[in-house]
Amino acid sequence: MNTKGTERVNEEGAIETKVDTIDIQSPPGENKEPKVENVGVVHLTHDRPNTGNKGGVLAGAAEAATKAVQAVKDSMSGSNK
Repeated sequence: MNTKGTERVNEEGAIETKVDTIDIQSPPGENKEPKVENVGVVHLTHDRPNTGNKGGVLAGAAEAATKAVQAVKDSMSGSNK
């Protein structure tokens, strides 16, 4: 597979890497030709070490879920911490 990419810094200061590649989709069923399409994929890399957000969105979501589960456990056991 041949791919080519370009990098630039966007307006928000993130590194934007665009990769031109192909998408191959095989339809269900027998004896059907796969559909081949040229596509562009953009990867954003945010380099903000001083924002205080360690781990990004998923880490924040995991922390919120952990707190919610603990709150349910506490309410079911009758302990209020």
